[in-house]
Amino acid sequence: MNRIAQTFRRLEASGEKGLIAYLTAGDPAPDRTVELILALEAGGADILELGVPFSDPMADGPVIQKASERALKAGTTLPKVLDIIRETRKRSQLPIIVFSYLNPILRYGFERFAEDAAAAGADGALLTDLSIEAAEPYLAQMRKHELATVFLGAQTSTDERLKQLADASTGFLYLVSTAGVTGMRDAVSNSAVPLLERARKQTAIPLAVGFGLSKREHMEAVAPHCDAAIVGSAFMRVVEQNQHAPDLAQKLEALASELKSGLRAPAGAPAGA
Repeated sequence: MNRIAQTFRRLEASGEKGLIAYLTAGDPAPDRTVELILALEAGGADILELGVPFSDPMADGPVIQKASERALKAGTTLPKVLDIIRETRKRSQLPIIVFSYLNPILRYGFERFAEDAAAAGADGALLTDLSIEAAEPYLAQMRKHELATVFLGAQTSTDERLKQLADASTGFLYLVSTAGVTGMRDAVSNSAVPLLERARKQTAIPLAVGFGLSKREHMEAVAPHCDAAIVGSAFMRVVEQNQHAPDLAQKLEALASELKSGLRAPAGAPAGA
């Protein structure tokens, strides 16, 4: 059983919901990313999405766009992202998913990427703009190297489409809670829970919800309906505001801890409740 499956099994047994933290690799510098990953883990993150910086991140809002710009200026490449995973593996068994747009992986080559990602210690990948209709060459290499795949479902996805996306996903299904780009929002979208309920009728795979989640109360709102909550922009805003601060890692850990507290079962609640 891989680390992702083990994590969801542990969470289910404890009655908790998972915190999936997104971090752009190389922001503010490649040699600081391992420290920040470990801080998120210490704060309670259960799974990490490690973003490959890209020059045209069309699905991302301004916070993650700026993070990509800083990481690229710092010289972060896909091989460096894999090096970061390799270094992290010396100190942590936190499940790590490579989060990327298709273009960097296509240029690198699906076979080479899957082989090198597995060798580095990655657990899977999510390619945001890869359609399942065009995914078979990628899926074949991911299967060959026993790496999990994650696809994105949205409120505009039909029930049939949600099932197709879930069937192509082996780690979890990432459900986009709101239309538009990534970023922090004041409240959880009204479409989030109906989307989770529709997806649950189509699949037994773990369901993770993201886009716009940034506060403990957001975690509490989605926890009864999902297996994990995904937070990205809130963490990257901390990086942006504290990129030169000596206590950046501690601030990330504190935010992770606050968010995770909203995903734990209330005191006295039975496991799996």
